[in-house]
Amino acid sequence: MKIAIPVAADVLSEHFGHCEEFCFFDVDDGSRAILKETRLQPPAHEPGVLPRWLVANKATVAIVGGMGMRARQLLEEGGVKVVMGAPSLPPAEIVRQYLAGSLIGGDNTCDHGPDHVCTDSHGHTHQHGNGPAPRKGGC
Repeated sequence: MKIAIPVAADVLSEHFGHCEEFCFFDVDDGSRAILKETRLQPPAHEPGVLPRWLVANKATVAIVGGMGMRARQLLEEGGVKVVMGAPSLPPAEIVRQYLAGSLIGGDNTCDHGPDHVCTDSHGHTHQHGNGPAPRKGGC
């Protein structure tokens, strides 16, 4: 199993597409022990790029705070299990909780403030506030 976690300031980034780096944890499927931790700089945030990059890096699980529905759909289509609503903790702690079965997920934390635009699973944009007109792109 290979677990991917978006990180900013050494804790889980609340938003998948706005992280500084990704922590990848190689985990032994039998013993569920962490074998290796690797940190990689992601490519630039563009719709669809990060999900394809995680699949190319052989992630099998993505533990995130929040993400757009299209990103989630692309990950799941690539065979990656998505755990949404994880808390902003150090990535190793999140992985330990996940492997122990005690990680509590929750709501999608995709929230960039009152004027942010998200793209839903049908490709429609939704304005959250009274800011400028919706732009193309997902959370």
